[in-house]
Amino acid sequence: MAKFQLVLRSDPAPGMTYPLEGDQITIGRDSTNGVAINHSEVSRRHSKLSFQGGKYVIEDMGSTNGTFVNGQRLGGQTVLKPGDVVSLGEQIVLMYDAISMDAGATVAASRKAVHPSPVVPAAPPSAPPAAPAYSPPVAPAGQRSNTMPMILGVGVLLFLCACGGFLWWVDSTFRWCTFFGWIIPGC
Repeated sequence: MAKFQLVLRSDPAPGMTYPLEGDQITIGRDSTNGVAINHSEVSRRHSKLSFQGGKYVIEDMGSTNGTFVNGQRLGGQTVLKPGDVVSLGEQIVLMYDAISMDAGATVAASRKAVHPSPVVPAAPPSAPPAAPAYSPPVAPAGQRSNTMPMILGVGVLLFLCACGGFLWWVDSTFRWCTFFGWIIPGC
């Protein structure tokens, strides 16, 4: 028997786990959804999961920012496979996962998100406390980072400031004929 879950890999709560239970599960910002993610990029009713043939199928419900699986925007239904990356808009990233379970085990689960409990190993008394591990955010495959347009914008702004400063200097020192004599007649 396999149990499926979505694990939030980005803000607002990285590591939050959403167990998937039921034949129809909606994902969205509204608290009435089976998977409720309160973020501005998530529509009230963003996506729908349907359990078909032992697998979950995902489809977008006309969301504003779109639903993506492994970087590809959904245009219809898509069967999810363990390890697939589901993105809601550009910022919300979820990992679809299957967990093998013992069929005879008793499991109590809630429809609401389950918060992971961190396991911290005991350190020797003389050792300084360990700093938490930092893992930089990673954009899902197929998504571009927003840093390049910002770098280009700053570069263009600096270029325009340099040009303006140069022209101000030329004008204030009366050097128009020195630099632009080939354009200005009579220099």
